[in-house]
Order: sequence, then structure tokens, then C-alpha cells
Amino acid sequence: MPSFDLRLSTLRAAYRAKDTTPAKLIGELRAKAAALNPEFNLFIHLLSEDELAPYLAALEVQDVDTLPLYGIPFAIKDNIDLAGIPTTAACPAFAYMPAQSATLVAQLIALGAVPIGKTNLDQFATGLNGARSPYGKCKNSVHPDYPSGGSSAGSALAVALGVASFALGTDTAGSGRVPAALNNLVGLKGTKGLLSTAGVVPACRTLDCVTYFTATAREASELLALTAKEDARDAYSRANPQFNDAAAFGALPPFRFGVPASLEFAGCAESPALFEQARAALVAAGGTAVEIDFAPFVEAAKLLYEGPWVAERYSVAGELMEKQPEAVLPVIRDVLAKAPGTTAVDAFRAQYRLQALKKTCDAVLDDLDFVLTPSYPRPVTLAELERDPIGPNSLLGYYTNFMNLLDYAAVAAPTAFMKNGLPWGITVFGRAFTDQYLLSVADTLQRSCGLPLVGGASPDFAPAKKPARNDRVRIVVCGAHLAGLPLNGQLRARGARLVEATTSAPHYRLHVLPANEGETRRPGMERVAREGAAIEVEVWELPSAELGSFLAGIPAPLALGKVELADGSWETGFVCEGYGLDGAIDITHFGGWRAWLATAKASAS
Repeated sequence: MPSFDLRLSTLRAAYRAKDTTPAKLIGELRAKAAALNPEFNLFIHLLSEDELAPYLAALEVQDVDTLPLYGIPFAIKDNIDLAGIPTTAACPAFAYMPAQSATLVAQLIALGAVPIGKTNLDQFATGLNGARSPYGKCKNSVHPDYPSGGSSAGSALAVALGVASFALGTDTAGSGRVPAALNNLVGLKGTKGLLSTAGVVPACRTLDCVTYFTATAREASELLALTAKEDARDAYSRANPQFNDAAAFGALPPFRFGVPASLEFAGCAESPALFEQARAALVAAGGTAVEIDFAPFVEAAKLLYEGPWVAERYSVAGELMEKQPEAVLPVIRDVLAKAPGTTAVDAFRAQYRLQALKKTCDAVLDDLDFVLTPSYPRPVTLAELERDPIGPNSLLGYYTNFMNLLDYAAVAAPTAFMKNGLPWGITVFGRAFTDQYLLSVADTLQRSCGLPLVGGASPDFAPAKKPARNDRVRIVVCGAHLAGLPLNGQLRARGARLVEATTSAPHYRLHVLPANEGETRRPGMERVAREGAAIEVEVWELPSAELGSFLAGIPAPLALGKVELADGSWETGFVCEGYGLDGAIDITHFGGWRAWLATAKASAS
């Protein structure tokens, strides 16, 4: 298969250089998709020239510098509405004609992107393999003996086979991550509600996420930044906090990541070593690996199909199953068969258990920046799925099924190829609204592993210059907030943790500020142009949501500003306004607040 490069940056450069036009490019891609479809069954509906014409005509009065996604071709999973094109959810008897596009699709079109077609999927988005569709099985883009992964099967193939720059999928149990891992792609399953699901056929309405498939983490970051908007059409939509905006994508400062103490590889001979390579790459990038108990995550995952959430799936397809059972594939009927017997008591009991598991799992994540897992224990073959449609499919969801139940963000990233050429990858997941930070982790792995991108394009990643950030804020303290000192409790009460004990850059002077009788003595640290010194400091990390209350409690003349550390990095920390140094005592020669306190205590005794 010839090489291709449809990255956003590549197409922008081609449009600016007048090497091609949207009409020419998309015409070529449409012909390519039509040629690939008989073999891979990736499209249920490929837009005709007439159906494409309005989108291309709208671009004629715009250009690449007026629209962020000018002329970028994208594919849409066929459980997501595109106005005027049937939505089938891979079930012809269920099909309907939407008058309005899904909110996310409308956003992308308004930004200049061009829909090329509706992609194949496991029927009603129930499956992780891509072989459960009346429109044909979707085989892997690289190895014909393996599935594409699902349920967003055709969407992953559209990017992996080079007919779309990116594609929309959905992910309730892993449908945006498993196909990414099997096809050398990045799969972003964002925080629930971050991308609108208005105009999406539900699988589990309370859990569903729309996902992006891209060649690189950087493209997913850009797309997320453009479209993470609260939507009045979607009752489950959530506002994206500012700490998770595009500025959060960047180079990783030192971090801590979890690794399951017991990993499941289902007998795969290659996966353990491939996972260790990914773990080692993160350690080399400045990470500290921490073993975690993965059992509560696995227990939560089992609730998705063994608990009452199957009844939520049944609420979509159940009526059709009852009236026209032959319209629904036998394997889907088998998955949903127990749903009618689920009671409200069952539902509440499962919710209680899930809440208990979430408390446990959240406590594991609280001391970490993210968790690293394989994307699946081992790949399964099409032949295995033919013999047993349920067991191998369930295996693919071992590391994915818990994610939306526990309200976590996740990114799948390619890190290796197996000996038979099949792509292999990992997933990183973390707390809600750490999406851009997780994409930074994926970007770091893509750069360190140096894999060829889909289509054989050579990666040309330049390291990010700005630091990545997540839902935690780092605070540099130099006085009474140091560990063990009187005001440290103000940090701990807000859930802060100590990141490191270090020193400032050698450009500061430290003073004891004047204090009224009975007040806690405080230092004032000032940056100076000459005769500065390195001052003992600690870096603490607290939840971003707690920063406002912490800042409000800081008395004048102290404030939060930027402090340069010994390694040259800059972090938010305590500084002192100049007027507050009147009458202060210079204690720079002690090197830090603790040393001065020890001397002052000794003198007093």
C-alpha cells in the first residue's frame, strides 16, 4: 500500500503551497475509500460527489488561514448524526434520517473540516472487535488475521488506511482505545461530557463519550482544544476547566505514574516485554513508577456487562429486539438477553458498589499523575472470535471497561509493533479533566518510541517547550508552610502532597518579616539582581480547585508569583512585595527558614 501523510500540519502546508485543493484531495480520498471498502468494510455510507458539494463549496470563500480545520477530511462513526445522511448504528432496521448533525460534527464542519463518510461499527456500539456488523467484518489495517478492534472499527480504519486525517468514534467500554491500539493510532477517550454527545445514538447514555482517532497525540490535543465546549443540547455536557485548555499540552515536569502490581497478558509471549519498554521510556522521561493494586479497577470493569448497565444498552435496542428480533445480530441479542430481568434494586445495589470502588480507586490516583496499562492483554484473532464471539471480545476490554464508570480520562498510544507486524500500544489514564496532560504523556511516548506513523510517514516531533499541566498546581514554599512547620496544615487540609525538597536558583535573599506579638513569624523571599543565594524550598502540589481559597488566605505583604528553582524551572510560589521588607531582618546566610529557626530556638534557650 502506498505511503500517505494526512496529518493536519501536512495538509495545511500543502494547501498554503497550492499543491492541492480540498476538492482535489477529497475526490482522491473518496476514490481510494471506494477501492478499499470491499476488502475492509470500513464505510457504511461514503458521501457522493453531490453530498460532498455543499461542504466543498463553503470552503471556496474561505482559506487555510481563516478556518482552523480548512479542508481537513474526517470520518464519522455511524452512530453519530450527519444531517441528511442515514444513521444506522449498524442496524438497517433501526436507521433514521437526521435533520440536524450531532453537535460535535456541526462544530467540526464550522471549523472547516469535511465529512467523507459514515463508518462501520459493532452493531449498537456493542463490542470491541469490529466483527459484529451486518455491513461486513472489519479486519485489521496491518494484519488480515486480526480484527480492526471496535466498536469504532471503521473510524479507526479510515485514519489507519489513509482516507481521513482524523475520525470520530465513541467509547463506552473501550471502543475508542482498543481499535487505536490495534491500528497504530492515538485514541482519545476524553472526560465524560467534555465532548458533546448530542446527536449520538446511546450505548449507555450515562457513560458514553465521543472519541478522536489521530496519527499523533498533538493532533488530538488540537482537536480537543477546538471542540471541548459545553453544549446546551446535551444534558450530560460539562464545562472544560481552564487548567485543561490547550496550554496544558506540553513537556512533562517530573511525574509519578502507577503501574498495576499484577498485570494480565492472557498468555501473550510478547506483551510483557513491550509493556516494560513503555514503562522504561516513561522513567527515562522523568517519571517514577509506583506499583498499585489494580483489583478494584478490575472489579469495577466487571460491573459494565455483569451489572445493570446492560439494561441501559437495552433501552436503545430492546424495543426493536422485541418486535423484530431477526433485525439484531444474535451475538448482540445474547449480550442484552439478561437486561429485561434487571430490577431497580439491582441497579441501586450496583451503584452503591460502584461508588465504594470509586472511592478506593480515586484514593489510588490521588498520589499519582496517571496510571499506565496495556491497552489490552493480548490481541485476539478473527478465527478466535468466529469460534467464540464473547470470550475473546471480553478479554479486549480488561483494561478499558472501568474507565467511564469511574469517570476517568484516557488516551491510547502506539508504542511498538509485535513480531508479526501487528501494532501494540499502551493506555494512560487519570482523573477527570486531565485530558491535555495525558495527551502530553502520549506525545512523550510517541517521540521516545519513534515509531513510523500510519501510512509510513516519518515522525518529525519537536519537543514541547512549555510545561504540561494537569488538575494539580505546584506551589513553592520557603517558610511556615514547609513540612512539619506551623502552617503546613493549610496545604495538607487542601489535599496537597510534597513533590520535592530543593532550593531556589541562586538569585534570592531571605528575610524575617516584622510580626505583631503572637503572630506566626514569616519569611519574605525576594529576587535580586546581585548577591543572591540559593534558598531552601519545598515544592508542594495541591488540587487546582483549592488554589483560590489558599491564595485568599495569604496575608500581605506576601503573594504568589513565579519562583525560579535550582534546575532552572519556574513554579508558582511565595514572594514578598518590596514594601514589606521595611524593618525585616536579612537571614540569607542561613540558607533557609529551618536553619534560621534552629538558630533562633537555640539562642532563646
